[in-house]
Amino acid sequence: MAISWQAIYVLWLREMKGTWRAKSRVVGALGMPIFFLAFLGLGFEHATIPGIPEGVSYIEFLTPGIIGMTMLFSSMFAGISVLWDKEFGFLKEVMVAPVSRLSIVLGRIAGGSTTSVMQGILILALSTLLGFKITGVVSVILAVLFMCLISFTFIGLGLIFASRMRDMQGFSLIVNFVMFPIFLLSGAMFPVKELPHWLIPVCYANPLTYGVDGLRGVLVGVSVFPGLFDLFIILTASVAMVSVGSYLFESTEVER
Repeated sequence: MAISWQAIYVLWLREMKGTWRAKSRVVGALGMPIFFLAFLGLGFEHATIPGIPEGVSYIEFLTPGIIGMTMLFSSMFAGISVLWDKEFGFLKEVMVAPVSRLSIVLGRIAGGSTTSVMQGILILALSTLLGFKITGVVSVILAVLFMCLISFTFIGLGLIFASRMRDMQGFSLIVNFVMFPIFLLSGAMFPVKELPHWLIPVCYANPLTYGVDGLRGVLVGVSVFPGLFDLFIILTASVAMVSVGSYLFESTEVER
C-alpha cells in the first residue's frame, strides 16, 4: 500500500495539538536541560577542564551537549505514546484504517521529531541568555539538521522498545536505563578523550557522540571529527534505527 500523506499529516497534527494543550509537558521537558545549563555551565565557567579547546568556555562546550540531551530524552520518550495508544485502543483503530503502517510510522516520527526539534531550538535560544553566542544563520540551519537526525535516530530506537513492550512503567524504566549511558558517553558534558582508554571505543560506537560533535562543530567551530563524517554517521544511524523501528512497528500486535 502506498504512503498516505494525509495520514502522516493527521498523526503529525494530533501530536502537535497534544503538545500545545499539555504546556506543562513542554515546561517539564525544558526544565532539566535549563538547570544543567545554568548550574553546570555557570558553575564551571571559570574552571579549567582538561580536553576543552583553548578559547572555548564551558558554556560554549556544554550547550551543544545539552541540546543533544534534549533530543535524546524527548525522542525516546515519544515511544511511550505508542504504548499509551495500545492501552486505550487508539492504535488498533489506526491499524485497521485503509493506510499503510509505514504511513503511521512516518506520522509518529514527524510529530515526535517536530516536538523535539522545537525544544532544541528553545534551548539554543535560552542559552544565549547565559552567554552562548550564535555565530550566524547558517550555523543555526546546520544545527537544526543535526537536531533532526538525532531525533530520527532515537525516535526509531524508542519505537523498537515500544513495539516489543506492553507495560508503560516498564518502558520508562528500560528507556531510562538505556538513555543515561548514551548521554553520559556521548561527550555532551566532558571531552570523550579524557575518559579511560577502554571506554573510548564504547563512546565511538554511540551515535549521539557524532550528533553532539556535529552540533559542536557547526555552533562553536570545534569538533573531534570532520563535520561531514559526523553527518554521515548520524545519518546512517537514523536510517538504520528508523528502518528497524518501522519494521518492528509494522509487525506489532495491537490485541491485548
